Amino acid sequence: MKTAIIIGATGLIGNQLLELLCVNSEFNKIHIITRTAPNKFSESIDHISLDNGNYTIPKKVDMAFCCLGTTMKKAGSKEAFRAVDLHMVINFAKKAKDAGVKRFAVVSSIGANPKSSNFYLKTKGQMEEELKRLGFDRLAILRPSLLLGIRKEKRISEDIGKVLYSIFRFIFVGPLKKYRGIHARDVAKAMIALTGKGEGSFVVESSSLILFSKHYDESMISNVSN
Repeated sequence: MKTAIIIGATGLIGNQLLELLCVNSEFNKIHIITRTAPNKFSESIDHISLDNGNYTIPKKVDMAFCCLGTTMKKAGSKEAFRAVDLHMVINFAKKAKDAGVKRFAVVSSIGANPKSSNFYLKTKGQMEEELKRLGFDRLAILRPSLLLGIRKEKRISEDIGKVLYSIFRFIFVGPLKKYRGIHARDVAKAMIALTGKGEGSFVVESSSLILFSKHYDESMISNVSN
């Protein structure tokens, strides 16, 4: 049996990831790091309080999943944005590494590049580069495009993007295929599939994530049939 830990479990992808792990027969314990405890507990969930970054990751965790992410509007400033999307992510990764976690997955963004002139994409790229230097046995970096699904919080720009995507979806072919929207649940499935197998660092662009989500579905069907 496996043990996992998630930070960002209340977000769009993190919530889907938590649901999937709770019904996955390969996992018997899921630690979640959040500011407040969830209303409904599964027997397999262990809550760890996020107290200004002052938390401890238990020993003998097999996989760590980072689904942290905010927006410039919600953060309020570039410094506050970097505090979450860079520093909080790296802090979690370092704690995981020190606790003996060997397999780590993180949600980044399509277009992430440490040399980008775009502040958001530059920050995401810097985060990726710092994670690579930590030396996990397996590091899966996921770069989804527009996320589809229902958030608990409203993001006006994202909602507008979803509407426009639904209207002009037909143009996302050929070179534009990588910009197709992807459901958060498919990203979560791909996250589990990518982290569970393989060695080394692995960057997966949005257009390939759906393939790994299908691999996850196939493996679950296989587990049930066995």
